[in-house]
Amino acid sequence: MKLNELKPSAGSRKVRNRVGRGTSSGNGKTSGRGQKGQKARGKVRLGFEGGQMPLYRRIPKRGFTNINRKEYAVVNLDSLNIFDEGAEVTPEVLLKAGVIKKVLSGVKVLGNGELSKGLTVKANKFSESAVKAIEAAGGKTEVI
Repeated sequence: MKLNELKPSAGSRKVRNRVGRGTSSGNGKTSGRGQKGQKARGKVRLGFEGGQMPLYRRIPKRGFTNINRKEYAVVNLDSLNIFDEGAEVTPEVLLKAGVIKKVLSGVKVLGNGELSKGLTVKANKFSESAVKAIEAAGGKTEVI
């Protein structure tokens, strides 16, 4: 196959519908909007229900969204066992190893599971049980 022989597969390129171009087009005169009425004359905003109180205003408001909320990437102790003895574990290392998908507001280490190696763990937050378990395994914790 050569570059000049390439062409799109059948049905992958659809010709756009040209509205209001005569009766034979199938969408002439009223351009597929029907006869009269609000939708024939102009656009209706999103959520508009013809003057009835719209759903988003009928439902009571609850709570609020904190704009200063911090969301931490959570790491459990048992997932730290993949690193070598005495290694330094930082958020960047965790990201590269695939333990976390992305560093949000930081990394928090939780005490679920058991740690069998002495590691130097650097993170934004630690739970109390995680600190005890890391130090019991012969490692160190450091808050960034």
